[in-house]
Amino acid sequence: MKQVYNFNAGPAMFPLEVLQQVQAELRDLQGTGLSVLEISHRSKEYEQINEETQQLLKELLGISSEYDVLFMQGGASTQFAMVPMNFLTEGRVANYIESGTWSHKAVEEAKKIGRTEILASSEADQFRKVPDLQGLKIHPEAAYVHLTSNETIAGTQYRDFISTGEIPLIVDMSSDILSREINVSNFSLIYAGAQKNLGPSGVTVVIVKRELLHRIPNSIPNMMNYQVHAQKNSLYNTPPVFAVYMVNLMLKWIQKNGGVKGMEQRNQLKANLIYRTIDNSEGFYNGLAHVESRSMMNVTFSVVNDELEKEFLRQAEENGFVGLKGHRDAGHLRVSMYNAVPYEQCKALTDFMDDFQKRFG
Repeated sequence: MKQVYNFNAGPAMFPLEVLQQVQAELRDLQGTGLSVLEISHRSKEYEQINEETQQLLKELLGISSEYDVLFMQGGASTQFAMVPMNFLTEGRVANYIESGTWSHKAVEEAKKIGRTEILASSEADQFRKVPDLQGLKIHPEAAYVHLTSNETIAGTQYRDFISTGEIPLIVDMSSDILSREINVSNFSLIYAGAQKNLGPSGVTVVIVKRELLHRIPNSIPNMMNYQVHAQKNSLYNTPPVFAVYMVNLMLKWIQKNGGVKGMEQRNQLKANLIYRTIDNSEGFYNGLAHVESRSMMNVTFSVVNDELEKEFLRQAEENGFVGLKGHRDAGHLRVSMYNAVPYEQCKALTDFMDDFQKRFG
């Protein structure tokens, strides 16, 4: 096969051994004679996958019995609407921290549901850093506080989170869940599209504190109601069976490779390598995110001028580097290095970057 270095921002890279297991089981899942694409979601085989995947996630993140783990469809973008639909009740205010494109989209959806206020925003800085969380004045009637832990487009990430006291803290962790250790008990609800660190597109993980579910009005349509999905153990309707199966395999791979702590150590090494190459280039490469807000998952940078940047992309593609073009909203270059991206792949990229600078710098 052609050598490819996959830095796509999502859907993202899978470990080879996971893909090989999928390939081996695709026609016959665990001796059933059926493909995982064919089994009933009411079968004992899928019920076992569903339960085991929930348990694996609970073990890896240290999730207590106070929380339910749900597998839902529609991606994180559906969660932008579901969160206010379920929790932005009459007389309450939704408080948002706006740190980039994805948190902005969440704000816009919430505005359609009810009263919404932005607590802090880094839009004036072109979202190249995360807003300062110190001294925030949370509305006394806040239904919840919402933030996005990692902005894939801008390449920014929160290193620490705020305490919101009795007010629920809800976080979109689509692009950095399981990449570093967190204390789940600090959050009332976490949601994450799977297609970066967890699995393929098609399933979204929701971790929700059970006491929060009791606040949901009966008027919410069943398909958009977290409590309905929790009561039915994510089996209210036909779930994304294949996607949940692949999340199961990914969680086992993470567990086998040192758990979340092991992922964090690997991810920090990869990020340090890329950022060091940028910072040591004497301005040939320029990091786009402020240093104190740099993401460990998505490195955004530019080349010294537009023509060389185009040439960099052209030569990178010729050499098998995939997914380096920045998002259309931000332009320039982006390196996405989620859990499955090995250090060796990042080293190959930095070797290419060093060589390109020698030839054109």
